Amino acid sequence: GEHYDLVDTQKRVDAMINEGVEIIDIGGESTRPGSKPVTAEEELERVIPAIDYISKEYDVPISIDTQKSEVAKKAIQAGACIVNDVGGLRNEDMISVVAEMKVPVIMMHMQGTPENMQKNPQYGDVVEDIKEWLEERIITAEEAGIKRSDIIVDPGIGFGKNLKHNLELLGRLNEFKGMAGGVLLGASRKSFIAMMTGNEGGDRLTGSLSAAIMGATGGVDILRVHDVKETLSAVNAINSL
Repeated sequence: GEHYDLVDTQKRVDAMINEGVEIIDIGGESTRPGSKPVTAEEELERVIPAIDYISKEYDVPISIDTQKSEVAKKAIQAGACIVNDVGGLRNEDMISVVAEMKVPVIMMHMQGTPENMQKNPQYGDVVEDIKEWLEERIITAEEAGIKRSDIIVDPGIGFGKNLKHNLELLGRLNEFKGMAGGVLLGASRKSFIAMMTGNEGGDRLTGSLSAAIMGATGGVDILRVHDVKETLSAVNAINSL
């Protein structure tokens, strides 16, 4: 919500490129707890100009963060090459678009919707429950013609999980390895970070870096972050040991 203006978006993209980002994820609809959906038209008005700018100025992969098949298709036509679906391909039309356009897809687990997902989420074994759900979605995607190797699984930290669930997932990220083409972790600046550090009104950078390091050591393939420079430095330091 900080970069709706195209000039602001361009400045932010330029900064991330200079800091060493390897993929840029563009989204036009908030999925934070309690958020409500926007129309496809509004979402497209927000994302297409940004995708046009990035694809013309830089040779960097662009991911479109959306749950709407119409937005995904038009974003790919504009230059995006990855679909990031926090809905986990629950939309049959989205499955069709991903299969038709032959692009990699990030499949995230979410219990409920952004509007209600934090209202008392429940699991038996949170990791096993999420793996079972993801595997079912992967099989459905395969039946539609999407290769398992083109699917990145995301356990959905903060999406229909309480603090205990999130910490359990962080500690067991390695169990998602081998499910598909890779694993993504998106923990940066989420509210559980503030709960974890006890600094609910302050900066979430330190906690976000801790989560990123846990992801890097847990075998995660992609880290979705806000603080590119700091995260890259932390991960490089771990990898050099």
